[in-house]
Amino acid sequence: MNANQLITKIKAHPAYDQVGMVLCHNGVVRGTSRDGRRVTGLRVAVDRERLANVLAEHRSRPGIVDIQVEIAADANLSVGDDVMMLVVAGDIRENVIDALTDTLNAIKTTVTVKNEFFA
Repeated sequence: MNANQLITKIKAHPAYDQVGMVLCHNGVVRGTSRDGRRVTGLRVAVDRERLANVLAEHRSRPGIVDIQVEIAADANLSVGDDVMMLVVAGDIRENVIDALTDTLNAIKTTVTVKNEFFA
């Protein structure tokens, strides 16, 4: 998983001259669950069709030029491993920050299902 590769894809977009901000999210496997239990790893399942729909929806937002994402799906991940890299490019920070937040939340709530492994 490489943010620079995703940014390179965005820079190749024909409307890249409209970009004033590129914002990245790098989700990693934490050593504890949200409820404080010790985690040794996790596995993520991805609904690819739903992901495509979420990306299309958020790419059409005002000021957004492109959104790229990579998710480590169907692999046993360990603490510290990258789970998701999300990159959003757009015109101004308000549009880009809101798009990253909303896209990330949509992916985490409607696209992915995680299975944590506990110690």
